[in-house]
Amino acid sequence: MAFSQTRGKAALQMRGLVPIASCVECPLRRPHMFCHFSTETLRHFSSLGHLMIYPQGAILFMEGQPGRGVFVLCQGRVKLSTVSIRGKGLILKMAEPGAVLGLSAVTLDRPYELTAEAETACHVKFVDRDALTGFLNQEGEGGMHAARELGREYLAAFQELHDIVLAPSSIGKLARLLLSWTPPESGCLNLPTKGGSTIGSIQPVQLRTKFTHEEMAQMIGASRETVTRLLGDLRRSDVLELHGSTMVIRNVPALEALAQ
Repeated sequence: MAFSQTRGKAALQMRGLVPIASCVECPLRRPHMFCHFSTETLRHFSSLGHLMIYPQGAILFMEGQPGRGVFVLCQGRVKLSTVSIRGKGLILKMAEPGAVLGLSAVTLDRPYELTAEAETACHVKFVDRDALTGFLNQEGEGGMHAARELGREYLAAFQELHDIVLAPSSIGKLARLLLSWTPPESGCLNLPTKGGSTIGSIQPVQLRTKFTHEEMAQMIGASRETVTRLLGDLRRSDVLELHGSTMVIRNVPALEALAQ
């Protein structure tokens, strides 16, 4: 269950969130975000809906529920998932601040197509369907931002299909998932293996892993046991190291080869 913004700054700060009085005064807006409007449009948008705090694990909406409104993610991270008719879960995306959740369902007047669960404590602005529809009809800028967000959803779904689902093997899917977490500037240099030799051209990349083996399995459509086994194989091959929640990819080119 969400907690009303009127619970005050203490509730936000306890969850590591920045207090936000209104959209107009928000210090977190960035150019890539849906809410990065001009001053007048922003004032209109700020007057809509209300700000809510969702604790970690809370459900914002569930797959199949009527699309009652959109959730603009101000702070935190939200897991978007679906379940097959056989009960198998698949994580499609981890939404980051600036995302608009439920937009396609609301604009098409359809049920939510995914389940949205707070992966961390989240600060969310909820705007109901009628208010959002009125805003988009009145504000051309809002309509353009909504179209951009829907385009991003389409491109993200296409990229997911291309990079993960169409990979020929589980190791290929896992390799592509891990590579998607690496910074684009990752280069290469020679590093010694445990035996003292070198493995081609390697640039170590250190990552702070956010997800459990079960969550990673749901991202690539595999079992948790498969992911655990494959990570073990990569570690024994000196492709990566695992130190608790820290992962070091020692051989990016080798991982790229597996992803082909």
